[in-house]
Amino acid sequence: MSDDLSKRRPQDASKINVHEDWELEYWSKELGVSKEKIREAVKAVGTSAAAVRRYLGK
Repeated sequence: MSDDLSKRRPQDASKINVHEDWELEYWSKELGVSKEKIREAVKAVGTSAAAVRRYLGK
């Protein structure tokens, strides 16, 4: 997979990749929480976007 910096959304929106800063930025804005909260949620429940939303109460 190439890094296309013009992308505005993750290629697989069902997973959260905390190793890509642009993706953390996307999810931070999407969920209205800090990047650190996203990292904390992924550490607690895994990379599933649905699980992270539930964890954050979204």
